[in-house]
Amino acid sequence: MTDKAALTCALTGVLTNPKQHPVPVTVEEMTQAAKDAFNAGASIMHVHFRDQRPNMGFLPTWEPEICGEIIDSIRAACPGVIINMSTGVVGEDISGPEGAMRRVKPEIAACNAGSLNYLKVRSNGKWAWPPMLFDNPVAKIEKFLAVMKETQAVPEFECFDVGIVRSIGLFVKAGLTEGLAQHPDYNFVMGVASGMPSDPRLLELIEGYRVEGSTWQVTAIGRQEVWDLHRKAAELGGQLRTGVEDTFYLPSGDKTTGNGPLIEALATCAREAGRAVATPDEAREILGLRPAA
Repeated sequence: MTDKAALTCALTGVLTNPKQHPVPVTVEEMTQAAKDAFNAGASIMHVHFRDQRPNMGFLPTWEPEICGEIIDSIRAACPGVIINMSTGVVGEDISGPEGAMRRVKPEIAACNAGSLNYLKVRSNGKWAWPPMLFDNPVAKIEKFLAVMKETQAVPEFECFDVGIVRSIGLFVKAGLTEGLAQHPDYNFVMGVASGMPSDPRLLELIEGYRVEGSTWQVTAIGRQEVWDLHRKAAELGGQLRTGVEDTFYLPSGDKTTGNGPLIEALATCAREAGRAVATPDEAREILGLRPAA
């Protein structure tokens, strides 16, 4: 357990419609949202990239120059900030994330570490979207890790289920992580309807399946119930993450107006567990990242 907690802001998400929810999508909006979160204690920004054409901000993009413009603006507004870039794509073609990674050169790159039937059912019994396979076979993961090594990005292994958590140890034994990081970095994704539930009791178990000496955090997806999970993560020594990609609800049950209030609440979880909020330089040391440029 580290005595300081590195806070990540999950800035916007993939497809959430900005006309319905307070998600930033333009360069200016994403920059301001990052600055609000940075000022509240977030040293890391987990970024998905949004289409900048008029009225298209609810759609994702991998256009390298758009991705670069977004990140350049965030870095300028938040001195020393750490960029954690999404790489998630369905299918074998990873050329979009590859090009964006080479342009952005993130310190951290999310690496989905296993496949999942990505499902959700509405209250009327209908699928929320057509059942889909979020496919992440080892061959695809190896391609991503090669680009991360090239760009000096540390992989953050996204784990949607317990078997995926255990797979990271096999990746290490098979040499997949050599030359990439001092130790594996786990992200336990909890709250996806067909994945691990947002249950603090489960977190106590899965945290024990990590490779010794590794770092970890939780992506807690849901409503007000996610805050019990954040508190447990803080108590167990994990790094902490929230943002409008993951939830729109504060511990009080009120809806948030944006990322800033969510990060303020997350910082409170850290302090209540007896941990200080890490600065960007301290977060780099905790996670074994390259120094700020």
